[in-house]
Amino acid sequence: MSFFKLNKEVKTQDLKLSNYDQIWTKFCFLDETGDLKSEQDPFFTIGMIKMSQPYYLQSKIMHKRNKVNFHDEMKFNKLSKSNIEFAKFAVAAFLDTRSVNFYSYTTRKESEYYENHFNGNPWKAYEKITLKLLDAALAEKEILVLVADHVTTPKEIKFEVNVKKNFNCSKKRLALAGVCRFDSRSNDLLQVIDLIIGAITYDLKYKDRVVSGDKNKLELANFLKQNLGVNSFENGFKNRVFNIFIEHKNEKRQSS
Repeated sequence: MSFFKLNKEVKTQDLKLSNYDQIWTKFCFLDETGDLKSEQDPFFTIGMIKMSQPYYLQSKIMHKRNKVNFHDEMKFNKLSKSNIEFAKFAVAAFLDTRSVNFYSYTTRKESEYYENHFNGNPWKAYEKITLKLLDAALAEKEILVLVADHVTTPKEIKFEVNVKKNFNCSKKRLALAGVCRFDSRSNDLLQVIDLIIGAITYDLKYKDRVVSGDKNKLELANFLKQNLGVNSFENGFKNRVFNIFIEHKNEKRQSS
C-alpha cells in the first residue's frame, strides 16, 4: 500500500543524489511480541511505525515523562494500575501525531502459511515478516531507515545484513539505507509499538480464550479499539494510518 503521491517528472529508478529535495527519507521503528518457539503462545506479531520526524512524538512522550516523573519502560506485559494511564497517554500521543503510519502482521503458528513457508524456523519468520512490512510501507521515491528492537539470535543469524540486502535486491534500488537494532528500553518509540502490538495480540488471545483477561491489558486493548472504532482485531483493520493484518488458522498465502 502507498499513500505517497508520485511526482511523475522524476521516477524512482531515475533518482540521483542531486535529487535530494525529491527523495523522502522515512524512519521505521519495529518491534515484536510473542514467542515463535513457545507452544503455549499461538500468535507472533511484528509491528512497525513509519514517520518522517520521530522528534515530535518522542519529545511529547519525554515531556510527559519529566512532568509526571515517570521513567519506567512502557511494556504491554508489564501493565499495571500504576502505569496504565501513562500507557494510554503514549498510545493517544501516537494517534494524535501527524504523518505517521502503522503496519503490523500477526501470524498463527497453526496456519498453513506459517507451517509451509517458515519451516518451523522463528528467525526465518522474523526476517520474512519484517520484509513484508517494509514492502507494505515503502512508497515511491522513499528511502527507509529501520530501527528494530534487539532480539537475541544465534550467531549465524545476520538480521540486519539479510533484511537490507534482500529488500534492496527485491526493489532493485536503494530502498533501505540501513538497519540497526537497539534495546527497546532505550527508545520510547519502540516501546509505543510494543504497547500497540501487545494490545492487538492480546485482543486475539482473549477472543480465542488463550488468556483469561488481565484488567489492565484489556483496558489498553479496548482503549485502542475504541479510538479506531472497531470491536475486534480478529479480521484485521485498515484505515488511512493503520494497516493491521491477521492470519487466519487455515489461510493460504503465496510465499514472497
